[in-house]
Amino acid sequence: MFFATLAVHIVAGLTCIVCGAVAALAVKGGPRHIRFARVYLWGLGVVWASMSILSAIRWQQNAPLFAVGSFSFAAALVGYLNRKRRPYLHIAGMGLSYTALLTGFYIDNGPHLPLWDQLPTWTYWTLPSLVGVPLIARAILRRLNRQASKLTDL
Repeated sequence: MFFATLAVHIVAGLTCIVCGAVAALAVKGGPRHIRFARVYLWGLGVVWASMSILSAIRWQQNAPLFAVGSFSFAAALVGYLNRKRRPYLHIAGMGLSYTALLTGFYIDNGPHLPLWDQLPTWTYWTLPSLVGVPLIARAILRRLNRQASKLTDL
């Protein structure tokens, strides 16, 4: 059961990595953004469910990954639920979700990846955030600037 669940987890995780990147880089509100963001969210649900099973089987090894994965899924749900009313929460939620997804990947796989295996353990926990948080802040600021320019054009 462990390896079957792990196979589903890997496929869903890779799907999330690709679809999350495409959605982030696509024109906001456009069909590509919406389509890939939906696949990301559903894939993340599968990642969370499979991660829950894997964590139940090997709790000692996977408890930190369960916490990171749960945060990622919760942040994505916050982002999804605020996609229309509070666009800043949408940007922050989805961005933090993707950052946490990558963090979980590097925590689990970093010691086995070329070049990453040379880094200290703390970098697996911090590098995705050191890259992701400034990009999220930039996206929110760009949204604020666009909104402000629309108000001054009136």
